[in-house]
Amino acid sequence: MERYEASSLLNKSVVTDKGRKLGEIADLQFEEKTGEVLNIILKNPTENAERLGLEKVKDGFLVPFMAVKAIGDYVVVSEEDLV
Repeated sequence: MERYEASSLLNKSVVTDKGRKLGEIADLQFEEKTGEVLNIILKNPTENAERLGLEKVKDGFLVPFMAVKAIGDYVVVSEEDLV
């Protein structure tokens, strides 16, 4: 996968590979030692985020970064990797 500046991902919409919108990127969680992105933190979550059973945190919902399949005008995640 291409490299992106973290700030360029903020506020992008997150959708599943089945076309379900989950919300927008509020922030990213990183592994402190390696700098690896672990999770996307969603803001403005849709009902789809709740239905898929995403982990709820204080600031929104967590989407595992390993589920990301493509990044462009929006971020596409594999629905299969979320459940």
